[in-house]
Formats: sequence, structure tokens, C-alpha cells
Amino acid sequence: MRFAVVSTAAAALLLAAPSLAQHEGHKMAAHPMAEHALHAALADPARPAKDKERDATRHPAELLSFMGVKPGDKVGDFIMGSGYWTRILAKTVGEKGKVYAYQPAEFIAFRAAYGTDQDDAAKPYANVVPSRESLGAVTFPEKLDAIITVQNWHDLHLAKSPATLGASVARALYDSLKPGGVLLVVDHVGEPGATPFAVAETLHRGDADATKKEIEAAGFKLAGTSPIYANPADPHTNKVFDPVIRGKTDQFVYKFVKS
Repeated sequence: MRFAVVSTAAAALLLAAPSLAQHEGHKMAAHPMAEHALHAALADPARPAKDKERDATRHPAELLSFMGVKPGDKVGDFIMGSGYWTRILAKTVGEKGKVYAYQPAEFIAFRAAYGTDQDDAAKPYANVVPSRESLGAVTFPEKLDAIITVQNWHDLHLAKSPATLGASVARALYDSLKPGGVLLVVDHVGEPGATPFAVAETLHRGDADATKKEIEAAGFKLAGTSPIYANPADPHTNKVFDPVIRGKTDQFVYKFVKS
């Protein structure tokens, strides 16, 4: 099964009005406290201006609403990158919640700025706990309510990665969640090739069907999808860093639940 792309007209409507980008049964922040917390998080003065500029295309309130994050939750930001989601999650879960901001040791070894980005994102928030273990040894000190990973799953399938890394990470994340816990996965859509994740290295795109199968094999159940980042104008043949498509790639959104 490949990620279902919505029609051009439907995609245009979703991009124009992201609050309408709802999967079957999904509603915007059903709990009033969660809705208030999300909007307060986006207005957080500690967020860098460059992060706020990205809100129009990343639709953070809609995505985290779909995920179901609420005040008091313990959440993991898996492969946190620059900390865009870490900062929003910190204010959303609040003082009684916690955010474990994970940056792989391999990423920091490759580019030291990843470590600096992690430090900068964690510093303003007392409820953010940074960690930087190896991808093969990722763990969290307590069971979590939810884990989010955005535009990262294909990185587990780069040429230099062990062939079993994706499967082992899926199992580690499954073990890190409470029963009923949520794993939200977002990645760039790549055309499926003769082998799974064929364009992970060349285009930095994911394989929607292979991602789903790999995560379900760890014990997760697919609970829903969202078309919030669908873009049928993306030909799926450009590297995601190409200026023509950067920031506008077609992306799949999977919500898994630990059974």
C-alpha cells in the first residue's frame, strides 16, 4: 500500500485551511486544556523567530492535535533536529509534563551544530531533558505517553546504517511507550523502488509502505493518517533539499498506537 494522495483540489483546500485537514474521526484539540496549551505554546516568546515563520507550513497545532498531546504528558521528540517540535511540546505538556529531546550521537559526530541546537532548545525549559545516545542504544528513563519523529525515518535507512537499524529502533520506541501510547511518524514521500527505502540515500525521502510495515512489525497498530502535508504537485523525484521543492514536499503522516 502506498500513501494515498488526495486530489489537487482537495490538497489546495487543506493547504489553505489546515484546520480542515482531518482524518476520519480526528478533531482539532478535543480537550479545551489541550487546545489552550497548544495555542499558548505557539505564542511562547522563547521560540525563535525562524521557528514561528515555519508555522504556516508546518501546521503544528493541527499535527499535535491529531497526535493527541495534552498537558501533563511525557513525550519523546525522537531525532529532534533544530528543536522546532521540542520547544512547542515543552509548553504544551507544561510543568507537570516532560519532553525527552533526543539527538543521535551519530548526528552530532557528523555535524557538531546538532549538539548546539539541542542545548539551545533545551536550555529555556525546565521540563526538557536532552539525551544523545547512539541510535542503536536509544532509551528513555520512564515510559512515555507519546513519541514524535518528523522527517527522520528514512535516515534510519541510509547506506551507512546497519540493515536492521529501522526495525531495532521501532522495537525500542515500542518498548519506550506506555500501553496505548502514540508514535507519530512524518516523512517525505518517495516513490517505492525495487527494494524498500531505495531513495533514502539519494533523495532523502521515505518509503510509506515500508515504513508502515516496519513499525507494525514491532507491535504497533496504525490508528490513523492525516493529509495535512499532502502535496500532489511534488513529483517525488527531487531531493528534498532542492530549492524547487524544499519545505513543500509531499509527506505522509502515520499515527501508531502501542497495543
